Amino acid sequence: MMTQELFERCVALFDAANAQDPNHEQWEGKSLAKELLYAQRMSQSLAAFEPAASFALQLAARAQHIERWTSPRSNYPQGRTGYKQWRSELLLYHARRAGELMAEAGADAEDIARVQYLIQKRSMARDPETQCLEDVICLVFIEFYLAEFAVKSGYDEAKLIDIIQKTWVKMSPRGQAAALKLPLDSGVAAVIGRALAD
Repeated sequence: MMTQELFERCVALFDAANAQDPNHEQWEGKSLAKELLYAQRMSQSLAAFEPAASFALQLAARAQHIERWTSPRSNYPQGRTGYKQWRSELLLYHARRAGELMAEAGADAEDIARVQYLIQKRSMARDPETQCLEDVICLVFIEFYLAEFAVKSGYDEAKLIDIIQKTWVKMSPRGQAAALKLPLDSGVAAVIGRALAD
């Protein structure tokens, strides 16, 4: 059974792993390991969106991108097939690493299995916690990464609108409502508005 002490040990191990990310991002005057910052944003966004989240959901959010830099997109073929292969293998990798670290912290098999289930985003249509995790993933992307993605990707507005629309349909109505309340860059907000108007 998950306790607060065990939960904190798991988080500490997740964070220690993500702190090894050689890629850094500037945030509020500090240089932070990219995946550690992402994990912190996931936890903060989950706390705001679902304050009563279970320990399992909190751990799944914290480990969503664990050690992602070890499997870069460039290792896979270009195009949609390569992208889907990369994403599906990442889900398995993140679930496995989270399970290994949870076992190291002393978690039991049942708690580990639940966190792995959520990380792999299983039964989204039937499992409220899986849907909640997907909502938070989308919220974090929209709030913290969409503006930079729009610039770095080089995509035209039509492609960005398509991406936003595909992101939107993954979210629950509650998640969509939360997204509309985010403090967004004016340019991002405008593109989202056009995406939802289509």
